[in-house]
Amino acid sequence: MSTTPQTPTPNEPAFDDDLPEGFTQVVREVNGTLIHSVVGGAGEPVVLLHGWPQTWREWRYMLRPLADLGYTVIAPDLRGTGGSAVTEAGYDKDNQARDVHELLQALGLTGPVRMVGHDIGGMVAFSYARLYPEKVHKLALVDLAVPGYGLEEIMDPASGGLFHFGLFMTPEAPELLFHGNEKAFLTWWFAKMAANPKAFPPEEVDTIATSLRGRDALRGGFEHYRTLLQDGRDNRAWGEAGGVLTMPALAVGGEYSVGSYLAQTLRPVVPDVEEAVIAGSGHYIPDELPEDLLAVLTPFLA
Repeated sequence: MSTTPQTPTPNEPAFDDDLPEGFTQVVREVNGTLIHSVVGGAGEPVVLLHGWPQTWREWRYMLRPLADLGYTVIAPDLRGTGGSAVTEAGYDKDNQARDVHELLQALGLTGPVRMVGHDIGGMVAFSYARLYPEKVHKLALVDLAVPGYGLEEIMDPASGGLFHFGLFMTPEAPELLFHGNEKAFLTWWFAKMAANPKAFPPEEVDTIATSLRGRDALRGGFEHYRTLLQDGRDNRAWGEAGGVLTMPALAVGGEYSVGSYLAQTLRPVVPDVEEAVIAGSGHYIPDELPEDLLAVLTPFLA
């Protein structure tokens, strides 16, 4: 295993057989690591940032439709996931925002972008908008709670919050528990977190489990959780210093997941945020109801 970010270990595989028509894979060395992404289309850029435990494939139903609307679509694998490298450190959301910023520069995309992030990817998108507000034309956050602005309540099982945050944040323990049981865990996980039971058929669970197989790949996923307390401190420090996001912003929640909670908790620092709730969806909206999500995103992004 690498001990420095200069010699990162890429994950496998990159799922090239499932690329939509007109899309290609690219790998760029940025911010001391290797970032894999899927890129296609032509026009103004839309960046799609996935959540846990997924990769760029989370957006597979939306890549071609967004490209057909006249956008260049960029769907990276976040640091430590999919075809991107597993590094020892650097998983805080501000640093991952720098991953994305340098990736876009390496791709020659230097102007403002439309940024869409789900789950962990939404946390990175929020950091990106904080750090590079002039580089974000529009910001859409999909079914998450932002560290420092609502996440801490959801993380607290003593008050009815979700148990998995504390488990995933614990060093080494989840890797030991899930190694060799990736498929069994994910089958249970998606049945719990998705309201649409058809969204994750066995073959898709197999694909996701393959991307997480082995302790190093598992660690690359769980490291995203191990920085959440610091991510919250970073976001709150910015807000307490008077930080406000003024670009057009949209908060999308699943009816059976965060619902309107995301928009409500963001208003202190995103006062003009628009709100949308996807009826019938759980947490994994891009998989469960991609057409409904696209119907909400299309007028917002335009």
